[in-house]
Amino acid sequence: QVQLVESGGGLAKAGDSLRLSCALLGDTRLVQGKGWFRQTPGKEREFVAGLNWNNDASIYADVVKGRFTVSGNNVLKMVWLEMKNLTPDDTAVYYCATSPYRHVVTDRGDYDYWGQGTQVTVSS
Repeated sequence: QVQLVESGGGLAKAGDSLRLSCALLGDTRLVQGKGWFRQTPGKEREFVAGLNWNNDASIYADVVKGRFTVSGNNVLKMVWLEMKNLTPDDTAVYYCATSPYRHVVTDRGDYDYWGQGTQVTVSS
């Protein structure tokens, strides 16, 4: 019903910046909140950043707060994640996701649609 397509991942050096994009396709009438998660092989998928339905409220994981910025545009049906001052610990597959809640949510179980992910690799 809803398809999410991430892009913008790639190789980066420590201290570099990178911008990820997420396009929302299909029937998005029930889409409200948006979020970004990341996962490393062998580890649980973790919350990175969340955005509410009107794109005017956000929540960030402590490890990225001050470095990452999430934003969205409901007309363009796009979501972005600006990543600054990257470190090797940011290396992971990043996933865009949507939720049916207007407020920001941080639990993986509150998100219903997911993209296929985009790889971000940060070298020392």
